[in-house]
Amino acid sequence: MRNRSAAPLRAALGMGLALMLGAGAAAAEEYSLRFNHVLGPNEPYHKGFQAWAEKVKERTDGGLTIEVFHSAQLGVEEDIIEQMRQGANIGQNTDAARLGNYVPGIAVVNGPYFVGSLEEAYALADSPTMQAWQAELAKEHGLKVVCFDWVQGFRHFFTGKPVRKPEDLAGLRVRTPPAPIWQESIRALGAEPVAMNFTDIYPGLQQRAVDGAELVYPNITAGKLYEVLDHANETGHILLVNFQVVSAEWFDKLPADYQTALVEECRAAGQATSAVIADAVAKAKAAVQEKGMTVVEDVDMAAFRKAGEKAYEVLGLTEAKEKVQKEIAN
Repeated sequence: MRNRSAAPLRAALGMGLALMLGAGAAAAEEYSLRFNHVLGPNEPYHKGFQAWAEKVKERTDGGLTIEVFHSAQLGVEEDIIEQMRQGANIGQNTDAARLGNYVPGIAVVNGPYFVGSLEEAYALADSPTMQAWQAELAKEHGLKVVCFDWVQGFRHFFTGKPVRKPEDLAGLRVRTPPAPIWQESIRALGAEPVAMNFTDIYPGLQQRAVDGAELVYPNITAGKLYEVLDHANETGHILLVNFQVVSAEWFDKLPADYQTALVEECRAAGQATSAVIADAVAKAKAAVQEKGMTVVEDVDMAAFRKAGEKAYEVLGLTEAKEKVQKEIAN
């Protein structure tokens, strides 16, 4: 009798132990993210992404790790985005222009003269319209925006001749990323846009496939583009706001505290890196001048701003632009 009554007890104890071990295994589950960006290892962004990774690992006690890959080591940006949509544990530093291929309205962030300061860029996070676009990206297209507090600075036209007004860009083939808002922005400002991957800019200029590029000053020094370009024309036509994006499917599987850590540390690292870049721009500008580039500062900004409006009109984004700008101004 004693043996028969002990059997159910042993079974219950065994089941309880198994449940406890299972719960412990679930709690100890580890997650990883492979994060890709196109910039070089000496760019401020790369160090910023590494800092983000360190903070997330620290906050999750190693439960969530991020491995950062520079110079597009994991592949072309557009291909990475498609992998994320399929649920892969991959992240990408991208921009609103490319995200606009999925949710057209969000592309306005990469339009000409959309925001003019870090404060305006950070205020975008509180825009109801921006929040709605992000929700649509996640629900309908599988792309989770972790944060977009990474501001790479003002983009200018870097060419082989001085540019002071839109007419001076006539006939020039200027490298741009392959996205409608970028293509139309450069076309509206007076140049002929040529879609080209970031890593192909230097050889593209060498081989005269393009006559110039529109970039930020630190890109020029990091990529030694002063060797193939002569003039830095300070049009400041786009304040480049970058988006850190992961798979929505992958993100939703993370524990809630891991999600919070990933987002909060992304914002903190982004704003810290943006401040570093703002300081680095002056140094990069001085550096390209030392390398022989001529800086053109007397640019007709009014003419460029007026010309830039055509990009929004062509893409049907004028109303979206005005709506978001009104929201961040309040």
